[in-house]
Amino acid sequence: MTDLTPADDAFADRLRTRLPDAAFRDLTPGYLEEPRGLFQGGEGLLVAPGTTDEVAEVVRACAEARVGIVPYGGGTGLVGGQIMEDGPRPVILSLERLTRVRGVYPAENVAIVEAGVILADLQAAALAEDRLFPLSLASEGSARVGGVLSTNAGGVNVLRYGNTRELCLGLEAVLPDGSIWHGLKRLRKDNTGYDLRGLMIGAEGTLGIITAATMRLFPRPARTGTALFAVESPAAALDLLALAGARIGQGISAFELMSGEGPRFLFETDCPARCPMDPIPEWSVLIDLGLGAGDDPDEALTGLFEAALEAGLVSDGVIAQSEAQRSALWQMREEIPEANRRIGSVSSHDISLPLSSIPDFLDRARQAVAKVGDFRINAFGHLGDGNLHYNIFPAAGVARAEVMDRRAEVAEAVYDLVAGMEGSFSAEHGVGRLKVGDLERYGDPAKLAAMRAIKTALDPKGIMNPGVMLRDR
Repeated sequence: MTDLTPADDAFADRLRTRLPDAAFRDLTPGYLEEPRGLFQGGEGLLVAPGTTDEVAEVVRACAEARVGIVPYGGGTGLVGGQIMEDGPRPVILSLERLTRVRGVYPAENVAIVEAGVILADLQAAALAEDRLFPLSLASEGSARVGGVLSTNAGGVNVLRYGNTRELCLGLEAVLPDGSIWHGLKRLRKDNTGYDLRGLMIGAEGTLGIITAATMRLFPRPARTGTALFAVESPAAALDLLALAGARIGQGISAFELMSGEGPRFLFETDCPARCPMDPIPEWSVLIDLGLGAGDDPDEALTGLFEAALEAGLVSDGVIAQSEAQRSALWQMREEIPEANRRIGSVSSHDISLPLSSIPDFLDRARQAVAKVGDFRINAFGHLGDGNLHYNIFPAAGVARAEVMDRRAEVAEAVYDLVAGMEGSFSAEHGVGRLKVGDLERYGDPAKLAAMRAIKTALDPKGIMNPGVMLRDR
């Protein structure tokens, strides 16, 4: 970062000769903040190109002057990838004007969209053609396609449809020298060399700027069903997942595990959603089905509950009987992150583990955190794909500021355990700036060396999202 030059007034004046006035925006505080308040950006030159050619012009100008570029999507990232706190003043390149849906091909189950399209708008464009775009996140009303691709976002439907990488067939991107890679093919098979698509997805803007993408669509399930089951333990939840798979197969869209702390936090923070079961179970599972026209989701869920009850896996359950009830169950799950934010976590962990290791991890992690101090733990997440959000909060009545000095110790205890159980310290949020040190500590040395070699080869001047993923040298 020390080799970069600032995007000063002289640079801004030169850039204005290469771009229309509409590409320039006032830098408001929202561009310098992130949802958890862990990072606060410094100054930057905000530019919002309206076309891929304009993005290329910005990147070329930055490459010529060795000015850093911070890509900005919807600002919803949780690891600081969209915020540069220090260093020479960068260009903040916003995707907000790249919002065209270039084409929807329902017969092919494909949509081509620009990187600034909001995720919910892509879902709506698919729905208008009686198709489904299945990526679903709590932030889908503001997250943009370029951002979810750059972080390889997951969400609640990974069990059935995969991460964002699995939902993308092709990309258009501007590389660090300002050249444009035209990779927007609508092909399922294209075996013509290195997988640049896979490389760009999850790179968090460190290897180029994604400007458009070819995304996979799916037929809409003819019938859907949702249920909340109280389970005896995380181990019982895993057995329930296996039982559901054996009975329902590929019809399971989501399988979410929630500890009792989540619904209690909703009540404590006055969030609107509520758990429909009283008392609140210590562990519960939210199941979502998407079935064909000839299948009955209510019958499938009722049969699953009865079999699970007989096996001693569940003790109570609620099966949604209307779309309003279904929405209420999902609202409970989706509002847990907001309740977490209102309470204020000491340390939040987006982790993944082998499925069979999750019950053991939850038991051992509780003991490890207790050795650090008196904390509350809210564990929830996408059990079907092994992704847990394992978040640590002050004990009831204790101010967050009183225990924040334990944050690093808590995180180390959790991540050491995750690494020892062959898991990952970042399942779906990415590395960003927050977890650079964790990647150095837990990452495979050969992989890190290969990553740095790729970064150096594609971005020799180090202008693309400086300090993200790999520490500047």
